[in-house]
Amino acid sequence: MDEKTISEKDKIMAQKCIECSLCKKARKEQRGFAFWLVKKIEELLCPYCKAYEKVYGRKAHETISKE
Repeated sequence: MDEKTISEKDKIMAQKCIECSLCKKARKEQRGFAFWLVKKIEELLCPYCKAYEKVYGRKAHETISKE
């Protein structure tokens, strides 16, 4: 399977990251303990953060632009 293919499972897991209070706080505030923690664990431990990056093309701690 191509790594660029986004499955329904990836979308569901990315949604969990969107709903995660820790990740939500890190995206909103861009500083503090939540930001540091999400930035450090997202690639190493959290499958939801990995799915978020795959689906949305940005890290779980990066702010969502209001364009």
